[in-house]
Amino acid sequence: MTTAPSTGVRTVLRMRTREGCEAEFEAAWRRAAAEISRVPGNLRQELIRDADDPRTFLITSDWTDRAAVDEFGRSSARETLTEALRDLREDAARNTYEVLAVVPGGQGTA
Repeated sequence: MTTAPSTGVRTVLRMRTREGCEAEFEAAWRRAAAEISRVPGNLRQELIRDADDPRTFLITSDWTDRAAVDEFGRSSARETLTEALRDLREDAARNTYEVLAVVPGGQGTA
């Protein structure tokens, strides 16, 4: 088990797209994520689709610390980069979590 820095954070956004907007949402996320990846403090982002509801996505983003998340959240860049996603969704919810520990997966057995 690897202990993560106590200040590392992960944001999780749950978004449900408007019907028929799934592919456009994915493309818009990829464009926004490419820009967000250059923001100081951003470590990683993932787009995850619900296996049982293809209109529901999770967007996870790992940051060095809460200050980096908050600074990005207040920036005009955030508004510009996420505007397209807002137009394609029905609803959204966001939470921020402290990353306490990381357990790498095994390589499996041969």
